[in-house]
Amino acid sequence: MTAADARADTFPKLLVRNARIRTKRTAFRHKDLGIWQSWTWGEVHEIVRSYASGLKALGLKRGGKIAIIGYNRPYLYWSIAAAQWLGAVPIPVYADSVAEEMAYVLAHAEVTHAAVQDQEQVDKLLAVADQLPQLEHILYDEQKGLRDYDHSRLHSIESVVEEGRARLADPQEAASIERALEEGKGSDLAIILYTSGTTGRPKGVMLTADAVIAAARIGCEFDKLDETDEIMAYLPIAWVGDHIFSYAQAFLAGLCVNCPENPETVADDRREIGATYVFAPPRIFESMLTLTMVRIEDAGALKRRMFHAFIRHANKVGEKILNREPGVSAWDRLLWQIGNVLVYAPLRNRFGMTRVKVGYTAGEAIGPEIFRFYRSIGVNLKQLYGQTEASVYITMQPDGEIRADTVGRPAPQVEIRIADNGEVLYRTPGVFIGYYKDDEKTAETKTPDGFVHSGDAGFFDANGHLKIIDRAKDVGKMRDGALFPPKYVENKLKFYPNIKEAVCFGDGRDHVAAFINIDLVAVSNWAERNGVTYASYQELAGHPRVYDMIEKHVDEVNRSLASEPRMGGAQIKRFLILHKELDADDGELTRTQKVRRGFIAERYAPLIQALYDGSTEADISTEVTFEDGRKGVISARVKIRDMTLHPVEKTTLIPEAAE
Repeated sequence: MTAADARADTFPKLLVRNARIRTKRTAFRHKDLGIWQSWTWGEVHEIVRSYASGLKALGLKRGGKIAIIGYNRPYLYWSIAAAQWLGAVPIPVYADSVAEEMAYVLAHAEVTHAAVQDQEQVDKLLAVADQLPQLEHILYDEQKGLRDYDHSRLHSIESVVEEGRARLADPQEAASIERALEEGKGSDLAIILYTSGTTGRPKGVMLTADAVIAAARIGCEFDKLDETDEIMAYLPIAWVGDHIFSYAQAFLAGLCVNCPENPETVADDRREIGATYVFAPPRIFESMLTLTMVRIEDAGALKRRMFHAFIRHANKVGEKILNREPGVSAWDRLLWQIGNVLVYAPLRNRFGMTRVKVGYTAGEAIGPEIFRFYRSIGVNLKQLYGQTEASVYITMQPDGEIRADTVGRPAPQVEIRIADNGEVLYRTPGVFIGYYKDDEKTAETKTPDGFVHSGDAGFFDANGHLKIIDRAKDVGKMRDGALFPPKYVENKLKFYPNIKEAVCFGDGRDHVAAFINIDLVAVSNWAERNGVTYASYQELAGHPRVYDMIEKHVDEVNRSLASEPRMGGAQIKRFLILHKELDADDGELTRTQKVRRGFIAERYAPLIQALYDGSTEADISTEVTFEDGRKGVISARVKIRDMTLHPVEKTTLIPEAAE
């Protein structure tokens, strides 16, 4: 790190540095109406500086709060930088949040300004304006549909930037903006990121510039990221992963951030750009593979046979070749190269990963077979374990030590210890200050010596790699004392492309039971090929042949659990296929697509009762929220299937720390 880097202890200062040493290098791109627009670091600096002056004119001050709401757009990232220039605190909010969810976060954070993407987000804020008396100004990026709105407190971001640009012609204003930049310190509160609220109301995680920059530096140095790298920014800007990968690391390393035209064009846009650095939660990798397998089944017989033959060969030697391991014969290498020309390279190109030098997945456990699939076709996919409270990085996988069943070693400068109850605690330079306006919860989470309770249960294996079993509070015991880690079982189920989501129950009970959501894309394609007719998701989910297919998957999962002595008691005795998809709009999932167990258990209590009282079916009526906000009710009679459990193998037990 140079002396200049040491002085650049805030993101606006890093922006000034980039504008000086990378003036003409492309910093941001955005695809709009099929055309890529580009901005250099020099241009971004000029826009953000003007934007800061415009925000100052609208009353945003040091310590003030500004909400950032929308999908990935350059002007929303620049809103974060402009606010930080003034010493204000940006509060990113999930774009798909309903108005009431937004109202809670904005009221709790005492937001006075909001920078949003479009009319949809403006309408949400106006709908709850009576709950947000402190909200003074709303700025918008896209003007479509807003011409006839009351603009007394509505402003286009472009007009605010232009106003700031005009104000900076005054030497006094220019000096004032430079003072605001210099007053910024690494110890300043740089951002508040609200957790997704898996178990209750979201908590505001406060991160300093020092913490976020330290975390970004860990990632950049570990993976050797620099100004030549390209990333596609498409994950929620309210999520810590996007903030580190698409904002912090971009400003630190000078890499280029590319914003897609819309969420549906991400893979195509990533392919056009030639991204070198990618991140996606397991669900994205799972869905890409599911769509691929669906298309292959629709292909001709010769193409199908060729695809499956080369994929089998990739599973055999692909990872060894990627890891540069010895022992792969010349013939196997040649076959892999032929497969690369015919299958693997076209697949990587379809996924938009032709130029990827490193990819990451995190947030949930990824199915081992899915993880190995991508690595076997030449994608350097890794897992990491992180949390918002750590500014992401807790563990990482070094090259040559990449395994599907662990999340790697402690990241550089990170310490990890395992509590007596198996909970993972960590200490990192990216640690958060605390939870906004919640000192009690902060004291519960942070120890006096600086370690953070992760809430996850795990253990180190014999190679020093961390293995996460489940959320510590979710790991339970069956009535006979057998271990019950629900997420561990659910992730095994979700490996199958036909299963989109699963929720398991069993703590304190005689056996494990499961709710299963089918994947509509995969199962409807299967239904079409197999002559299964249906008129709705509900009808398809309840079809006997679909139950037969899911039963085979559950049986395979049970066999797998039986081969793991400490997990053998968690085999699934009974299951049902839910009549509707679990949905964040219905409160069943968080905005980051994590299961809200308590809510689901309460909402579907009659189904849980039926799973445990021996019933073969149960009636249920469920309120749902449609895309336009209207409410409705779906009623169904849900079938229940019984499973035969397998004998548990007797082998060496996993270390006690796993409990």
